[in-house]
Amino acid sequence: MAFREINSKMIEATVVPGQRLFSQRGAMLAYRGEVSFTPNLQGGQGGVMSMIGRRLANEDTPLMTVEGSGTVLFGHGGHHVQLITLTGDTLYVEADRLLAFEGTLQQGTMFLGSQGGVMGMVRGQVSGQGLFTTTLKGHGAVAVMAHGGVFEVPITPQRPVHVDPQAYVAHHGDVRNRLSTALGWRDMVGRGSGEAFQLELSGSGVVYVQASEEKL
Repeated sequence: MAFREINSKMIEATVVPGQRLFSQRGAMLAYRGEVSFTPNLQGGQGGVMSMIGRRLANEDTPLMTVEGSGTVLFGHGGHHVQLITLTGDTLYVEADRLLAFEGTLQQGTMFLGSQGGVMGMVRGQVSGQGLFTTTLKGHGAVAVMAHGGVFEVPITPQRPVHVDPQAYVAHHGDVRNRLSTALGWRDMVGRGSGEAFQLELSGSGVVYVQASEEKL
């Protein structure tokens, strides 16, 4: 793994020749060695389609490509940082929660409606989470950000997990998501979380939940 946890709000990344890292713009706190930081307008390893998806999601800020030889300290806004290791599966994460990830991972963009149907779109429009979710697939490490810490909740076929959409950080595994609500359509208008909306995650995997509903 290229990343090492320094404390709950900071990680150290080892940069070696021939291997790239990607980070959120403004995430670099300090570095040692011969390290370069270059804006990446194509969204990491995802190419042009990833870039298009990010622009449709109003995520115009480019990632930074990190290359060279040395070490880099990453953190952003004093937010809690959680390290996640992928071993061939896909991580779904809100793009603004990405701090940094290894260049071995393939980045893409998923339209939430493709799993949640119309209700998936409602989740994006009303809860303010956005219609698009970034995907990272392959083998490598990812650093994500959250408010007030992260709790890892297992998802099993016998026990789906319900999460407030604004407390959702990321998930991976063989998981489907849909929005459920205990309220009627008229009651949902203007309500973005809590009892009005619950993101139901079913299947087998893990969901990461932050300790606050505050958006980054």
